[in-house]
Formats: sequence, structure tokens, C-alpha cells
Amino acid sequence: MDVFARRGYHGTTVDDIVAWSSSSKGAFYHYFPSKQGIFLTLLDRLAGLVEAGVEAAIAGEEGGLAKVEAALRVVLDVAVEHRELTRILLIEAAALGAEFEQGRLGIHRRFAALIQRHLDRAVADGAIPSQDTALAAAAWIGAINETVTQTLAQDGDLRAVLPGLRAFLLRSVGAAAGETG
Repeated sequence: MDVFARRGYHGTTVDDIVAWSSSSKGAFYHYFPSKQGIFLTLLDRLAGLVEAGVEAAIAGEEGGLAKVEAALRVVLDVAVEHRELTRILLIEAAALGAEFEQGRLGIHRRFAALIQRHLDRAVADGAIPSQDTALAAAAWIGAINETVTQTLAQDGDLRAVLPGLRAFLLRSVGAAAGETG
């Protein structure tokens, strides 16, 4: 992660990764077919960290909407902490090919399923009206993705977008922006 974060995807070579990890090219190619292969593995691990962080953050919250807000906070915090990897994922990704795109879409599906579970809970709690939560989750992924992409592209403050993004997303599912319970 450190090498990709410092050099970007295109600026990183297998030699850089091997040197940083104090291993050999043979060891690298034993575990990974290519630079793209290790990058996809790293993205999958980063997505797992986000999922675990979200689940931990929402465990202490009551109500579907409070859980959604906690989840958004974790996603943006991870994007801040791993800003350069997030930039690669969201901005450099267009040129990385079909295999990378499939990996990226898989991560989106994982997060959409996570969002949907908690929107379903908010519906069950009566905090939001009954609706197509799968569609809402997909729309949220798009809104979060584009907001983070645009903020990163402009070197903006990701944490500063949380209140507006939160209010927008909550309104999109019929919840009052100030409601968290």
C-alpha cells in the first residue's frame, strides 16, 4: 500500500514493491501474477478494513439512521487515511483495464449490500418509508463515489463533506436530515 500510495499506480513497478518488501521477484510472482494482481489484492484488503470498521462503528449505535451516519463517517475517515490509494481507486482506475474494473465493481457490490442491510433496518424501525433499498443503496454508492472523487480531485477536505453528504443521502430515502434515531 505504501509504495502505491507514494508513487501512484502507474509510477509503481514490481521492482519497487520487491525492494520495499525486501523480497525477490520470484517470491512476488509466486504469489501475484502481476502488479495489477497485487494491487487488486490490496484493494480487497482495504475494502475489508472499511467493512470491519463500519461494522464496529455501527455496533454501538441505536437505530438505522445513526448506523448509517456512523458508516459514512468510517468510509470518509478511511478515504482520508488512505487518500492516495482512494485517489488511485477512484481517479486512476479508468485506465487499469477490465480485471481491475471487475474488482472495483465487486467492492461496490459489497458496500451496496452493507448499505442495503442498514437501510432495511431503518425501514423496519419505521425511520424511513418502505422503498427499494437495493436501488437506494446503489444510488448512495454513486453519490458517495462521486463526492469523494470530486473532493480528491480538488484536494478538498473529505471530512468537511460529511454533513452535506449525510443530509443529502438521508433526504434521498425520506428521512429528516436531523434525524439519527
